[in-house]
Amino acid sequence: QVQLVESGGGLVQAGGSLRLSCATSGRIFSPAFMAWFRQAPGKEREFLAAIRREGTTYYADSVKGRFTISRDNAKNTMYLQMNSLKPEDTAVYYCAADHRWTSTFPQELSKYNYWGQGTQVTVSS
Repeated sequence: QVQLVESGGGLVQAGGSLRLSCATSGRIFSPAFMAWFRQAPGKEREFLAAIRREGTTYYADSVKGRFTISRDNAKNTMYLQMNSLKPEDTAVYYCAADHRWTSTFPQELSKYNYWGQGTQVTVSS
């Protein structure tokens, strides 16, 4: 059984920063991809960023330059450093993972078999 647990969410003022963590536990698990998504009230879950096992990354245009994804394979943990936060970044943030390797970075929800429970990020204006 693989579990993903997000942490680090909270309330921050616009322009501030937060660092989210996603810890994996369970059986030996070294996913080919890990990713961050978010879901704002009344909206669909949105892809933000993905990272391969070897560290290469891909970002959605909406967060490129402000968010940084990283992972520490030794600690089985992924991170999302979020800077210059805006009120429109308010959402529940989810981490996801999958062991299947593809030549392109998967952005669809269906491409990820493992999901965390989410952590709330609220950015006040």
